[in-house]
Amino acid sequence: QVQLVESGGGLVQPGGSLRLSCAASGFTLRHYAIGWFRQAPGKEREGVSCISSSDGSYADSVRGRFLISSDNAKNMVYLQMNRLKPEDTAVYYCAADLRPRSSCQKPTYDYWGQGTQVTVSS
Repeated sequence: QVQLVESGGGLVQPGGSLRLSCAASGFTLRHYAIGWFRQAPGKEREGVSCISSSDGSYADSVRGRFLISSDNAKNMVYLQMNRLKPEDTAVYYCAADLRPRSSCQKPTYDYWGQGTQVTVSS
């Protein structure tokens, strides 16, 4: 059974850091594209970052502040978020594209985690 579980969210002051984790089960994540998304109240869901065996990407709003990485031995994907801003406040989700040879080019995410809340506030 495919499952994605996010953790690591919380309350942090502006300028602070958080590391989100996405634990995958039921598949080997290194073969597929894994994305991070976020959704703030009243706003549409936004793609934040993606990682696959062949490529990666970042939204302009987070490039240079966020870093996506994976630990294939643990079947985990991480999102290190630095220099956080109040506008980064959202529920963060990880998602998986389990099509063969999926990449961060036009991924189709069929599986989603339940999300973790990130609040950036003083």
